Amino acid sequence: MSKASNLPIMNPQKFIQFLKAENILRFYFVFDQQNNTVRSSHKILQPLADFIHSDTRDFNQHEGLFFQVTRKYDILQGVFIHRTNRGQAAGGVRYWMYDTVEEYLRDGMRLAAGMTMKNALAGLWWGGGKGVMAHNPLLDKNNPIIRANIYQEFGELVSSLRGCYVTAEDVGTDVTDMAKIFMRTRFTTCIPLRLGGSGNPAVPTARGVISGMETALEFLGMGNLKGKTVAVQGIGHVATPLIQYLFEKEVKKVIACDINPHVVKEVREQLNERNFEAFIVRPGDMSITQAECDIFSPCATGAILNPETIPNIKARIVCGSANNQLQDSIRDDRALYERGIVYVPDFLTNRMGSVNSSNEQYGYVQNDPLIEMHLNKDWEYSIYRIAQKVLNESKSTNTPPGKVALAIAEKLSYENHPIFGHRGRLIIDSLVSSKWYELSLVDWRLSI
Repeated sequence: MSKASNLPIMNPQKFIQFLKAENILRFYFVFDQQNNTVRSSHKILQPLADFIHSDTRDFNQHEGLFFQVTRKYDILQGVFIHRTNRGQAAGGVRYWMYDTVEEYLRDGMRLAAGMTMKNALAGLWWGGGKGVMAHNPLLDKNNPIIRANIYQEFGELVSSLRGCYVTAEDVGTDVTDMAKIFMRTRFTTCIPLRLGGSGNPAVPTARGVISGMETALEFLGMGNLKGKTVAVQGIGHVATPLIQYLFEKEVKKVIACDINPHVVKEVREQLNERNFEAFIVRPGDMSITQAECDIFSPCATGAILNPETIPNIKARIVCGSANNQLQDSIRDDRALYERGIVYVPDFLTNRMGSVNSSNEQYGYVQNDPLIEMHLNKDWEYSIYRIAQKVLNESKSTNTPPGKVALAIAEKLSYENHPIFGHRGRLIIDSLVSSKWYELSLVDWRLSI
């Protein structure tokens, strides 16, 4: 068996060594719609392109996947572009640990497709994309010098794609990192306030999740958040303000967990006068799903709603900020529905980070009225109105809400931008025709 056929099961560091041995520093996989194939920039990587095309779960005719190996620290960086009919592919850059190349690719493809649906359902004229960086375990990722270099190189990758992708903040990335990206590209949002941007989008995202919760409660005839118990998985950038908002809404109790002891301790101290229970969990510990509560709110990583966890959920409602909460979008959506649990699709309710970023591209405004549109009950694309539409249609057609929301988003995602049309596809075609990946080793070394 050739090394190329083993590429999906390699860990990212072995894959990087394979690439360097072949003098491959940048490469891509592009969907050829006419021939219904995925083409690789390099013949030796075509088996990996074929693997991507054969994947029926996470590959969904993604327009282009572009990658580079960083010059200094052997980090695999990628930009996953799903669909750009509505505009530039938009989505944050995730910095995470992956065990295999397959896991890395699947996560990127799933996240990018999720952004397409999120942006379309929010009525934004943006497409869907995602940046993903695979952490090198030999590095101290908290070292500011190392991080600065890694994120600046990612900025170079974004610039090289000529505007078909606009990046932002995501898991493992903070506002300081975004400033480093901004040093090397203009195609970025979530720029720090001091540099004229909107900063961390966590607060508007938390407000959007609150809106989704309130809509689900109203749909079930359960009133509002007052007196309810909410279980929150993960106490990250979004969950922290979310918990604060929940107490402002006079919930009875919040139960939360996180893998970081420091975070748990810090939030306990902040909320020591509230009915707040927080505990530390090991990675993979899903005991929070068994909590006695009205609402379960996943706010950590994805794929936590699956055959192992769904039977244990005691909540009437699932509504959180995590992306791709369903491990399998069809199977697990149906399983929640059959249990009588109201699932508010994540790409509907956690949109506000994308909205914040979208608005920032047109200039940053404090107390932005275009932010408030998404959080009121009047605009046709507001979280309340769309969630109400999805849940009512789900009930009337006996269809799981995730499937309903996806159908609405899918239809919207194919509408071409009213001014620029399907420009992203044209940019990708130009990257292919100009052999984007051809950066010589001499030029690569000289640019360090």
